[in-house]
Formats: sequence, structure tokens, C-alpha cells
Amino acid sequence: MWMLPIVAAAVLIGVDQWTKYLALVELKPVGNIVFVQGFMDFTFVENRGVAFGMFSGQRWFILLLTSIITLVLVYYYIKLPKTKEYKPVRFAMVLVFAGAIGNIIDRMRLGYVVDFFEFTFFEWPVFNMADIYVVVGVILLSFLILFVIKDEEKVEKEVEEENE
Repeated sequence: MWMLPIVAAAVLIGVDQWTKYLALVELKPVGNIVFVQGFMDFTFVENRGVAFGMFSGQRWFILLLTSIITLVLVYYYIKLPKTKEYKPVRFAMVLVFAGAIGNIIDRMRLGYVVDFFEFTFFEWPVFNMADIYVVVGVILLSFLILFVIKDEEKVEKEVEEENE
């Protein structure tokens, strides 16, 4: 059972790195390719910051910060109860982990993150597959924490109230 999240993360990281490789080889020389007119382009960007360009040029700080966050994520993943109810949480954590590792690989190897998806129908930063994994994972994790997972003490209290 412990192999599944490792394989899933490896596949996600592989897809991320493959798409970034294609962007480097095919897109970087031309800069931009219209994908769907008025909706989305493929635009090559060397992202030297994090979300919305924050901490631009602070490569080692970003690497340290994302490495710490990734280690904390792995720690909590290991500590999670190994029950069926936590499978969606584990899935969300694998998404965030794969996205973080995909971007860490770029920062270590290239000194920047390769971004290439650009929405053209509204102003939004250019992004990549790893960014998608992180955003979807964080949204899913937030939803689960806020609306699905119940605190054990709260569940015990609800059971007591029902039995009275």
C-alpha cells in the first residue's frame, strides 16, 4: 500500500518534468504559441520567484522554504491515520508533494521554474503542471479539513448527545 503514493507522485512529477522539457525545447525558441485564440496560449516564462513573482531572484530562500514545507508535508502524511476516511487527504497531500518536488527540481537544475500555460482571457500569472497539482491539492485539502474531516472529540460529543 505504501508504494501507491510513491508511484503516483513519481508519475505526476514525470508528467510535470516532461511538459517542462517540451516547453524548453519547443516553446523557448519561439516564446509563444496561440493554443485557443482568446482563451489560452503557451508562453515560455522563466519564473525566478514563487506565486505571482514573490521573492523573485531569491533562489536559495525559495528552495529552503519549499524543502521545509515538503518535509513537513511528508511528516504529516506519515502520521495520518491509515484509515479509509483519510484517503482523500492523502491524495491531496500527494498532489501538493508532487507539485513542490517538480518545481524544486527546476530550481535546482535550471535556477528558475519553467512556466508555460497562460490564460489570455483575463490577467493571471503563467503557470505549469506542478502549479496545478499544488493548487488543486491545497483546495482539496482545505475543503476536506474545513467541511469533511471531523475532530475526534467533536464526533464523541455528537455521539454522546445522540445517546442522551
